[in-house]
Amino acid sequence: MQTDFQPAEFAAELRDWFRRSVRDGGQPPLPFESLALRLFGLQFTRNAAYRRLCEARHATPDRIRLWQDIPAAPTVAFKELEITSLTPGERAAVFHSSGTATQKPSRHFHSHESLALYEVSLAAWFQPHVLPGWFERQSFVDFLALTPPPAEAPNSSLVHMFATVQREFGHGEPVFTGRRGGDGSWVLDFERTLDRLHQSEISGQPLVILGTAFSFVHLTDELVRRGLRARLPAGSRAMETGGYKGRSRELPRAELHEAITRNLGIPASHLVCEYGMSELSSQAYTSSLTPIGNSQSAISNSRSLVLRFPPWCRAVVVSPETGREVSEGETGLLRVFDLANVWSVMAIQAEDLAVRGGGGFELIGRATAAEPRGCSLMAAAAVPVPCSLPQ
Repeated sequence: MQTDFQPAEFAAELRDWFRRSVRDGGQPPLPFESLALRLFGLQFTRNAAYRRLCEARHATPDRIRLWQDIPAAPTVAFKELEITSLTPGERAAVFHSSGTATQKPSRHFHSHESLALYEVSLAAWFQPHVLPGWFERQSFVDFLALTPPPAEAPNSSLVHMFATVQREFGHGEPVFTGRRGGDGSWVLDFERTLDRLHQSEISGQPLVILGTAFSFVHLTDELVRRGLRARLPAGSRAMETGGYKGRSRELPRAELHEAITRNLGIPASHLVCEYGMSELSSQAYTSSLTPIGNSQSAISNSRSLVLRFPPWCRAVVVSPETGREVSEGETGLLRVFDLANVWSVMAIQAEDLAVRGGGGFELIGRATAAEPRGCSLMAAAAVPVPCSLPQ
């Protein structure tokens, strides 16, 4: 197995393929397995913490022949260990997992090079799912992000993502109408948010709203409280990322989407769900939306909630008892293999429960598990994560 190449060389190959694959279409299939095995050899050699996890499982590059057998690092490892091949001097940013103030966050370190790869990966898969037809039209769009700006949330991969897509596809300066509260929580500036909605109504320019589930709950609740309903122009759309973390009342996704449609005037056909983690460099989406400017929806109101990652990722739903992939329609733990995670770990064992189906997965909640710490992380890499599955 080749291990004498540099991470930057590998990233350059990926970056070129990412850009061409989505824009041009018809590219040769990505040789995922060969790339995954090459990357595993690279990460085993250069990432000391990950190498210890692999060695505890007796998994070394000379023994691994299939990408499915590459050891996955549990997300809790990112809280306790420095899962990175970057030296302290190379680290330009660190993304933390979201959660309550009492929880220790995961840490995903990035260099300037890894951030560049992250941004190419996210833009390449965001565009066809949220802004289909953009490359043909090259028409920049108006955005509204319901989060604090990057200066107030420098460790949020989600905020970095929102800043990146606004820079790539949006008009003018990025617009963020959230702010960081005194306790560190995210709150909406309702006056600025409503003003942005009103500007879109007056101009007739479609608006793309980006936010977490709890930010959409706060916004729609405030509109109801004030007796207001926005009527955004045709072609407006919303991307919600899920996640409540105790920051608002929780709504079933169908009820949340109904509230967005009722109070913002965005039809169900123009809502897309996104799934990502601070430990990953790529994201998954539900079905693509219709192009801006296309007044006729091609998707019914009963849209699928099946999420799919880009071709440079693989999502596997595994049994918590055996660690092997479950059958179609069965529930298990989500495991993601992300080639864009060049400088950290490609294989990530998430704590999310999912149902395998439709060529992707549908999220159903979080696993109930005790977090292993210290030396017990070595065992966590060797056996499936214990969890409680819904009955």
